[in-house]
Amino acid sequence: MRILMLTPYLPYPPASGGQIRTLNLLKHLSKNHSITLIALYKTEKEKEYASYLKSYCKEIYLCKRPEKPWLPVNILKSITSSQPFLIIRNYSVEARERVEKLLSKNHYDVIHAETFYIMPHIPKTTTPIFLLEQTIEYEVYQHWVNKLPFFLKPLLHIEILKLKLKEREYWRRAFFVGTVSNVDQNKIKQLEPEINSVIIPNGAGDDMFVDTLHEKNLKKPTLLFVGSFYWLQNTEAAEYLLTQIYPKLIKIMPNIEIIIAGQNAATKLQPTSGSNIKIVDVAQDDSSTMEKLFKEATLLVAPIFGPGGTRLKILAAMASGLPVITTDTGASGLELKDNRDIFIANTANDFIEKIPVILNDKKLYETIRKNAFDIAKHKYSWNSISKELEIVYKSIRKKDENRS
Repeated sequence: MRILMLTPYLPYPPASGGQIRTLNLLKHLSKNHSITLIALYKTEKEKEYASYLKSYCKEIYLCKRPEKPWLPVNILKSITSSQPFLIIRNYSVEARERVEKLLSKNHYDVIHAETFYIMPHIPKTTTPIFLLEQTIEYEVYQHWVNKLPFFLKPLLHIEILKLKLKEREYWRRAFFVGTVSNVDQNKIKQLEPEINSVIIPNGAGDDMFVDTLHEKNLKKPTLLFVGSFYWLQNTEAAEYLLTQIYPKLIKIMPNIEIIIAGQNAATKLQPTSGSNIKIVDVAQDDSSTMEKLFKEATLLVAPIFGPGGTRLKILAAMASGLPVITTDTGASGLELKDNRDIFIANTANDFIEKIPVILNDKKLYETIRKNAFDIAKHKYSWNSISKELEIVYKSIRKKDENRS
C-alpha cells in the first residue's frame, strides 16, 4: 500500500514516546509498504537525523514549525481565535502546502496522521485518514491546569474547552481513529459514539529486549525512573519520588540507590542532598545510555498521576527484564495484573511499604519480571503491533473501495 504519514516531530532520534513509536512503526511497515513521510522540525540540527530514516521511507519531507512555542504571535492567535494553542504552536504553512501538492499529484491508499494536532495540515480530500491519538490531549492539559493557582484557571479552562472541541472535530473527520489503550478508546466512544475506533498499542523498542533475564543484586538495589523532563508528567513523578517517597524509604532501606535520568533532568529537578540519589542528563540521541540504565537497574519506580496514553518506559522496563512498580494511572491501558505482572501503588505509603516487600522476596521478584517479559515479547513487540496496523490499513482501503 501507498501510505502518506504525517508526524509533528522528526521520528529520530528515539528520545520521546512519540518518536519511539513512529520510528518502530516505520521500520516494520516499510517491509511491505511504500511510505512518504512529512515530519515537522524546529531546529536545523534536527534535519541532520533525516538520513537515519531514508531506508524506511520512499520520500521524506521536513517542514519547519516555530522553534519556540511562546511567541507573541502564537499567544495572540490563541487568544483571538477558536484554535487552541497546541494547534497554533505546531502549525506549519510549509507542511500544509506540501500535503496539498502531494495529494494533487499522487495516489495514496491512506493518510496516517500521528496526533490530532497534525490534522490541520491535511486539506479536504477523498483519501481516507487514519488518525492515531497517542493520548487524549485535553485530559493531559486539564491535569496540568488543575495544579495551577486558582486565579489562572478561568482563562486556561477556556483553552482546554477549545482543545476538546477541536480534538473531537478531527476525530469525526478521520475515517478511523486509533488509540493506544482501551481506556482512551472508551473515552472517545463516550464522547463520539459514531466514530470507528481501534486500538493500536504502544510497544517496547526492539533494542530493549534482553536475550536472557540476568541475575539482579537485590541486596544493593538501584531504583530507576526515566523520562523526558520537558514533559510535565515526568517532572511531577520524579519530584514525587524525591520528596514523598525517598525520605521515608531511605530510613527503611539505607543501601538503595535512586537514579532519575532523561532529557533536561538536571535543569528541571531541584538538587538534593541525598548521596543515594543520582540525576543523570541523557542527550536526545544517546539511546545506549538509556538501554544501559534499564538493563542494570533493579526496579523501575514510576509514581505517575497524569492521565493519557500508555507509558513506553514501562514497556521498555518489561522488555529489559526490569520489574515495575507504578500507579493505576501509570499502568492504565496495559493488560497487566497487580502482583502477577506488575506492582501497583497509589500513595507514597503504598510505595514505601511495597518496595521492600518486592526486593526482599526473590521468588516474587523473579516471577513478576518473567511474566512481564513474556507479555512484552508476545503482545507489545513492534513486529506484532505493525501487523495489527496493517490489518487496519487494509480494512480502510476495503471500506473506501466499497464506499466508492
